[in-house]
Amino acid sequence: MHDSQVFEIYRVIQVVLAPVFLLTAVSGLINVLITRLGRAVDRRRVLEENLPEYLDARRDEALRELRMLNSRVFLTLWSVATAVLAGLFVCLDIGIAFAGAYVSVDLSRPVALLFVCAVLAITVCLLLFLREISIAAVSARQTVKPQALRWSRTKATAETK
Repeated sequence: MHDSQVFEIYRVIQVVLAPVFLLTAVSGLINVLITRLGRAVDRRRVLEENLPEYLDARRDEALRELRMLNSRVFLTLWSVATAVLAGLFVCLDIGIAFAGAYVSVDLSRPVALLFVCAVLAITVCLLLFLREISIAAVSARQTVKPQALRWSRTKATAETK
């Protein structure tokens, strides 16, 4: 290997360092999303199993919560899909950057375009994630009963005495 080839490889490694960090962030985001998806699916299964046992008033609440959970699952799945797409863009970006070191074709535009596509996909992923979180927050507020709040405050006050 010639010194110029080694220098070119070092230069490419420097160029792809930012996308590698981006890939690490995307993998962490996917991990969080999959965990949230699992929790929503588990809660949905419990509600669906117990739905026949609920009385009319409670059944309406359960159906409302099921609709929210379905929305959350849908948004989380799309969020995961866009995060995976971002990861694929980053991987292609890294591969093309390395390929550019060995061919005499200017690949700077495809590298830049793939990086922009990855950032756009992550942006869509985060917006979907934000929407899912807002639905989860609304769901949490609606499922907490005032009696439960009073009981937990009474219990906490009794424990501090």
